[in-house]
Amino acid sequence: MIELSNRARNVLKNIQGELDISPRTERKRETAAIANIEAWCDAHDIWLDGYRWGKTLRFDRRLLADIDAMLDSLKQPGLGQSLSGLSTVEQAKLGIWEDKNVREPPRRYRVLVSAPSTQHRPGFPAVVRETLEVDGRTLELAAFDALVQVENLDSVHELKVTQAELGGFANPLVVYRGDKIYRKGFDDLVVAWGRRFRDQRPHLYLGDFDAAGVREALSSGADGMLLPRLSWLAHEADSQHQRAEQLPYKKALERHCARLPAAHPLRDYLALILDQQRGLRQQWFAGPLEAVALR
Repeated sequence: MIELSNRARNVLKNIQGELDISPRTERKRETAAIANIEAWCDAHDIWLDGYRWGKTLRFDRRLLADIDAMLDSLKQPGLGQSLSGLSTVEQAKLGIWEDKNVREPPRRYRVLVSAPSTQHRPGFPAVVRETLEVDGRTLELAAFDALVQVENLDSVHELKVTQAELGGFANPLVVYRGDKIYRKGFDDLVVAWGRRFRDQRPHLYLGDFDAAGVREALSSGADGMLLPRLSWLAHEADSQHQRAEQLPYKKALERHCARLPAAHPLRDYLALILDQQRGLRQQWFAGPLEAVALR
């Protein structure tokens, strides 16, 4: 069965606007969109003989009303209904026809969160935390006292600390910062968090402790980093985890460190990277983790 293409629908919408100020208008029949409209009308017994004039096809309000009536009978969206930006479910409410090219991407607002496991599911292993994919717009942000941005996807899935071990907060919202699938949803969530709390509730970064990781934390807009206790980290940090290709970031970190107050807690952490060229990847972290201010 012939369907109206997206281009044909857009042409008909433009024609609909023209007919608001003129009784008729016309288009060249040689274009692909008009050819599609003609074929669709013929397939659905919409009479066009009186509208075909040589190489042009004429339109008036009666013809568009016939097209709209046929769309309605086919349970398809009318010419005045735009599908752009709507989800599959929202498109379905307008009719059975689905336009995958203009619909809202299925994961546009989805985020990956790491939440405490609250139940045991028969057949599944017992876990401290579980990873959930949720619509970020549905989260009740007031229920959380901190936003934790997790940089590495594998760490989201492997995170085994309790809520209280994440900086001592009662109920932090732990979210993967996103890749090409989840990044837009995460970015929207960060904006919503900032607008809601305006620095009253922290945005923390959980990622690799190395020059690149600290640089990423600073550029992310986070207020602080979640890191192991300094005494433990000083013992476990390794030169193999501070890669040589990250040396270009060292000068920027040195400048940042110089701007910090003398007693700022981040200074001692940065000394491991800047003075000793040692770091530690997030996967090696052991809780409990502490919130260390970045500025």
